[in-house]
Amino acid sequence: MLIPEETLRSYGAETEDFDPSFVIFEEGSTPKYYYQIVEGRIKLNYYDAEGKELILAILGKGLSVCELLLFIDETYPVNAIAFEQTRVLKLPKRNFVRMLDENPQISRDMNKFLSERLYQKYIMLENNASLRPDVRIIGALNYQKSFSAEQKKFSFEVPLTRQQIASITALRVETVIRTIKKLEKDNVVKIINRKIYL
Repeated sequence: MLIPEETLRSYGAETEDFDPSFVIFEEGSTPKYYYQIVEGRIKLNYYDAEGKELILAILGKGLSVCELLLFIDETYPVNAIAFEQTRVLKLPKRNFVRMLDENPQISRDMNKFLSERLYQKYIMLENNASLRPDVRIIGALNYQKSFSAEQKKFSFEVPLTRQQIASITALRVETVIRTIKKLEKDNVVKIINRKIYL
């Protein structure tokens, strides 16, 4: 866990369960809570002017959801949607700020976590600017893997379908399928039972 559950509960966090496809917050809404995933996964997405879904991240157990917006006065630039049956700890913003003020180590850990996420986003954006589909796909997969403790080669099961990878990289599904096969041939990824391992 990013922040220990008992610490969050001591500051008033409550457990909330979401069914698959439940919209936790929408683009344009005001951040009011710190969310930390206990079980399940949450998808961060938005829709472009043509209505095409673009997935920015799929967050799993132990991760927080758009916590950086609790430090500034801006609305959410994305939607957060339960990807599957999901349980979160939800802490009101004012309690979250008080917790950080009263726990300097948690505050430092949060700064480190935010810095790591920002670094990985820079790398992914750089890769997504490439005209080469393999560079875009590897950048997106590495970004997903950066959230995991599993960092050895082929130890991370990518939690994305080919369609979702296409949504993240703004590529066609056919291009993603063809490129993933090439990456497997080049020993960059492994495919086991249709699942991609990085």
